[in-house]
Amino acid sequence: MPIRQGDTLPDATLLRMGEEGPQEVRLSERLKGRKVVIFGLPGAYTGTCTTAHVPSFIEAMDALKEKGVDEVICIAVNDPFVMKQWGTDTGAHEAGITMLADPAADFTRAADMAFTAPPVGFYDRSKRYALVAEDGVVQLIQEDEPGTCNASGGAAIVAAL
Repeated sequence: MPIRQGDTLPDATLLRMGEEGPQEVRLSERLKGRKVVIFGLPGAYTGTCTTAHVPSFIEAMDALKEKGVDEVICIAVNDPFVMKQWGTDTGAHEAGITMLADPAADFTRAADMAFTAPPVGFYDRSKRYALVAEDGVVQLIQEDEPGTCNASGGAAIVAAL
C-alpha cells in the first residue's frame, strides 16, 4: 500500500553528487527533527518533470520556507550523475532544492510509489507525488495522475500547508 498521511517514511540510502563523486545520503538522518518536502517524479529530463514539476518547486521555495519547511528534496529513479546535471540545467540547485538519486528504486518501491510503463521505457519509476514529512512522519501527501502536475506541484503544496 502506498505511503499515507501518518505513516513513517521508509528509510533508504540515496545518492547525491559531492565534491569527490557520489555520496550516500541516509534519508532518516535528513528527516530527523526537520520539516521536509519530498517530491518524487518519473525521471530527469522527462517532459512534465522538467517543464512543470521541478519549476513549480523552484517558484514555491520562498513560500515553502515561510511555511517552516527546512528542506525540499527531489527524488527520482536515476543515477546521481544525471540528477546533478539536471539540477544544474533546471536551476534546482541554485534554488536550493536537494536532488537525490534512487538508482535501484529502493525508496520508491519501499514507499510503494513505483510504476512501470514499458511503452515509454519506464521500469520501477516513481509516480508523481509530493509529501510533507515532520521528523519522518508524513503529514501530507498528494499524488498526480500520469502526465499531470497539479496536486503535487509546488503551489499545491504551499496551499495545503
